[in-house]
Amino acid sequence: MRHDDLPVLELAFPGPERDRGVAAILSGRKTALTGLLEIYEHAGEAVPMTGQRFSVLDSEGCPAATIEVVDVRVVPMKEIDDDFARAEGRGYSDVAEWRAAHEEFFRSDGVSEFLGRSPVIDDHTLVVAERFRVVEPDGSGSP
Repeated sequence: MRHDDLPVLELAFPGPERDRGVAAILSGRKTALTGLLEIYEHAGEAVPMTGQRFSVLDSEGCPAATIEVVDVRVVPMKEIDDDFARAEGRGYSDVAEWRAAHEEFFRSDGVSEFLGRSPVIDDHTLVVAERFRVVEPDGSGSP
């Protein structure tokens, strides 16, 4: 399948945070990701489905990897556990670190600007928790 036929996945916003996330995917450290359900709804995007493939873009907008979703759940934030937090590949030692980082991002100016308001983030906030596998690295400079 050609990469232009795949929906794209852009982690966070372009820059250091996205670059770290893409590097973690390519190294195999990152096998999970979390999105705020409200962002999907506001963008009019469907929640990803098991088996769906995405072209992961780097900060330059170039394909870096193709991933396939192997599990997806919409759950309240309080249901994320330590195992999932570690699978995010960002060095979180436990769910408390994961939660603090995600609350900070979900409350960021960029997210608030996109949504047109600051989202409410608490134990009951619904997130899209995905596990995935790398199908292939895409970039010519990728390992």
